[in-house]
Amino acid sequence: MRLVIARCQVDYAGRLTAHLPMANRLLLVKSDGSVSVHSDDRAYKPLNWMSPPCWLTEADGPVWTVQNKAGEQLVITIEEVLHDSSHELGAEPGLVKDGVEAHLQELLAEHITTLGDGYSLVRREYPTAIGPVDILCRDHVGATVAVEIKRRGEIDGVEQLTRYVELLNRDPLLAPVQGVFAAQQIKPQARTLAEDRGIRCVTLDYDSLRGIETTEFRLF
Repeated sequence: MRLVIARCQVDYAGRLTAHLPMANRLLLVKSDGSVSVHSDDRAYKPLNWMSPPCWLTEADGPVWTVQNKAGEQLVITIEEVLHDSSHELGAEPGLVKDGVEAHLQELLAEHITTLGDGYSLVRREYPTAIGPVDILCRDHVGATVAVEIKRRGEIDGVEQLTRYVELLNRDPLLAPVQGVFAAQQIKPQARTLAEDRGIRCVTLDYDSLRGIETTEFRLF
């Protein structure tokens, strides 16, 4: 991973245009090719980014141009570099979820029709360039559905699922992809945001899921 702290301006041109005026920011260049621009006023979400597959070109100025296959461009004009370093992070072992959340994922995958009649499981922990989707499944008409599972559903979980759905929709073999936000409790603000983005919310009853008997691997 390359970390660059620089005074820069950022311009995005693609499905829409966006401009960030000159200011000090953190630029992250990851080994998967992604480039993201961060400020110091939020926990995790970048101000702007370009997801892989994409490539970075550095020109005199200096000016960084990050472009993807669709021709979208993230242009970063650097006035001053305050820090520039590269670090090898090694293999990522993956997120270790707490027992209840991990068990919810396992139970919902086992009883995927909890989401609706005709649903079928594709796989758990479906890998993407920005992290694994908890569950990928198909609905009764065969459309792809990405499911994010939380013990307590909050806005950051909706944002996370939004990024997964946007990325998966770039794959013509999966698109169109819908999102389902599933949790034991969903905060009203999270539900409002999810519904505004076309994401369906499902409240999970952990005890009921645990009480569902399965005939899988039973002799009688």
